[in-house]
Amino acid sequence: MAYLEITLHVDPANRPAATSVYTKYKRQFLETVTGATSKELLARDEDVQVLHGFRSVADANAYLSSALFTKDVVGDLAPLLRTDPDVRVYDTV
Repeated sequence: MAYLEITLHVDPANRPAATSVYTKYKRQFLETVTGATSKELLARDEDVQVLHGFRSVADANAYLSSALFTKDVVGDLAPLLRTDPDVRVYDTV
């Protein structure tokens, strides 16, 4: 198992729009991305995190290079972000 954690710094006024991006692509992510096992949205006052589950680190890294991520998701989220997202890939041990 591997996890991709993306932390997004979004102003409170833009959170509904950021949430809609998550919702818009969740099903497509789970149904079409190789190795995808889960996708969760975690919200707190400081930021919003999207936690993606994968079968492997290679699958997580491949998603980061995919058109779904680089064109669709990033394209929709970019205008809503205060800073660049913090992207981390974790391998389970």
